[in-house]
Amino acid sequence: MLDSLTTRDKPPALPIHALTRSAFAAWVKKRPAAVRAWLESIGFTGERGKVALVPGKGGKLAEVVLGIGARPEPWDFAAAVGKVPPGRYRFEGKLDPATANDAALGWALASYAFTRYKKTEGTAKKRPILVWPAGADVAATGRMIEALCTGRDLVNTPASDMGPPELAQAAIELAKKLGATHQVTIGDGLLANNYPTIHAVGRASTKAPRLVDLRWGDASAPKLTLVGKGVCFDSGGLDLKSASGMRLMKKDMGGAASVLALAHLVMGAKLPVRLRVLVPIVENSVAGNAYRPGDVIRTRKGLTVEIGNTDAEGRLILCDALAEAETEDPDLIIDFATLTGAARVALGTELPALFSTDDEVQRSFVEAGNACSDPLWPLPLFTTYRRHLDSPVADLNNVGSVSEGGAITAALFLREFVGAKRRFVHIDTMAWNVSTRPGRPAGGEILGVRAVFAALVRRYAAK
Repeated sequence: MLDSLTTRDKPPALPIHALTRSAFAAWVKKRPAAVRAWLESIGFTGERGKVALVPGKGGKLAEVVLGIGARPEPWDFAAAVGKVPPGRYRFEGKLDPATANDAALGWALASYAFTRYKKTEGTAKKRPILVWPAGADVAATGRMIEALCTGRDLVNTPASDMGPPELAQAAIELAKKLGATHQVTIGDGLLANNYPTIHAVGRASTKAPRLVDLRWGDASAPKLTLVGKGVCFDSGGLDLKSASGMRLMKKDMGGAASVLALAHLVMGAKLPVRLRVLVPIVENSVAGNAYRPGDVIRTRKGLTVEIGNTDAEGRLILCDALAEAETEDPDLIIDFATLTGAARVALGTELPALFSTDDEVQRSFVEAGNACSDPLWPLPLFTTYRRHLDSPVADLNNVGSVSEGGAITAALFLREFVGAKRRFVHIDTMAWNVSTRPGRPAGGEILGVRAVFAALVRRYAAK
């Protein structure tokens, strides 16, 4: 929410003192007696995430004190939003560049609200506005804010307005904005161009399935290919979900939203790569021509897949896209997908699961996530479990023969469609905040993208 930030400090903004608990103890001793008495009376001690509104003459708000951690995160600064009244604010004192960026990012993400369907005329709430902290990289942080908030909007929009045509259009608009080329293969064109699994999953919907293919960058640069699961709504197909299981399935295109956000960052920063983005987009619907349990589908790679469950559709649309990604011999393939409930059982809703064929790449992603407070957690591509995907009638089944280890067997399924020596990363994400935390309102979320982008900058920008 870039409109929650301003570069102008006129009229003067109210100061926010962002202090660790130990720094607060030293700082408060130097304050006027009235300020010390006020902070003591409200029990403020500089605890992380706590906010104190300090009155001045006439009882008007004069300054704000915000407790932050010894290693500040964007969410420390986000904690102030919602606790301060509308007005203009600035962070007092000098912040190092990384902390200044985090402060602006946290403030903006905390100011995010999905209001597309709200009647706001005459009732719009005024929000607090932050003066960009001195030392912040306005361009880079602004791109990050725009990419993440646009991604949140995509996930939050219901399938009635974010079906395959609309999601494809969002990708096209991004391509036009940042100078990428684009190609979209639609409906029966998928069969003509040998994308049979994308077609099979999406053919029952009145909104035709499609594959978006974006390309950007110098053809001689290292090849980076991103693949995002774009299931705009998942009914489960003929293996129909329950009502409660279907409730949040507008978010099943969260992998596509994540990949588009990451592509936005890569192109906006002009990272020296030859970028390709493949987004298979479908609705998994129920109709007379829906694919069935027990069907056998021949994939783009030539492998046959027995359909053990039509609700395991994400891996099917991804497998054709991954097979196409493989043809260009990229340096790295990364996919994002809201793929399994098993990953949520293992790691909860706030921590995406990371699978990688390359230990160095995996380590760099985890380290980057920890450094920027956007964590990823590695799970193994435990090849012994590949046997659970065996089928008596096809090369493999789209679901495991056992319920345990479902996130791993799903990742192993995808692994079948890239080369044996390919650097491949699969990220299984929730793409949703089930509750509100500072800077992370309940609803659509773009998890892991900041971590991956930071790792990609380290990998490619130095070359």
